[in-house]
Amino acid sequence: MVSIQPLHEEFGATITDFDLTEPFTEERIQIILDAINQFSLICFPNQKMTDDVHIELTRRIGNPEVDHVRFGKTGEIDYFGVVGNVTPSGKLGSDASNTKFQRGNEMWHSDSSFREIPSFLSITHAYEVPGEGGQTLFASMRAAYQRLSEGEKQQIENLQVVHDYVYSRSKVAPVEPAHAASLPPIVNRMVRRNPVNHLKNFYIGSHARDIVGWDYNDSRKLLDNLLQRTTGQGHVYSHQWAIGDTVIWDNRCLLHRGGGYDADRWRRYMRQTRVAGLGPTLNE
Repeated sequence: MVSIQPLHEEFGATITDFDLTEPFTEERIQIILDAINQFSLICFPNQKMTDDVHIELTRRIGNPEVDHVRFGKTGEIDYFGVVGNVTPSGKLGSDASNTKFQRGNEMWHSDSSFREIPSFLSITHAYEVPGEGGQTLFASMRAAYQRLSEGEKQQIENLQVVHDYVYSRSKVAPVEPAHAASLPPIVNRMVRRNPVNHLKNFYIGSHARDIVGWDYNDSRKLLDNLLQRTTGQGHVYSHQWAIGDTVIWDNRCLLHRGGGYDADRWRRYMRQTRVAGLGPTLNE
């Protein structure tokens, strides 16, 4: 029998007695989706994951999202991304260009909020983890929205926000011109609603540049305030990865960031796919 144990008082759960290598029946997929809608983040420990199982799970839930980095640089379509410091050549260390670029993941963000159709889910499996550090931190924009006053909810209800990949990632490393051209700024709804349970959340993060029709400084004041209140003390869950963890999270309502680790000392190798959303947030 499947066992579900909460991870944090605001969101998250661990699911045990659930083998992801068994056939993905409609009933088993529905268990995953129900848990995502309720908890936003679910962890399946001790999984014997393979790429074939990983991509099948992704496809059974929805449309796999093309990895934007490889596509933007080379036009190649690949559904997997690597999180860590192990490059295809096996090179390690903080001077590796891929590792430096991934430092952008240490800012609070929602995966692919800069795409016209942003991510629904991220599905990440840990093959190698650092002996120290390397946690992923999560915070709930749904829980933070519920803490707003009624006046604040009304203020943001109909706002639209520009999300810009180049704006956010240029803070840590240059974005190659071809990659930048493939990801022009897009506009998202500020407030989103879960289509199943109808719970609302605001939708922000490092890619959120400014508010449509607002002065930039006023935009930043509101966006930074919301971020601070979302990620304040007591509202963050820090996931300490273990080999065999498969973690799925809902990008519609969660922010996350990497906690950092010594990439010159430790190996970190995780594989990730994403399930694309159903359409632009402005159509929700």
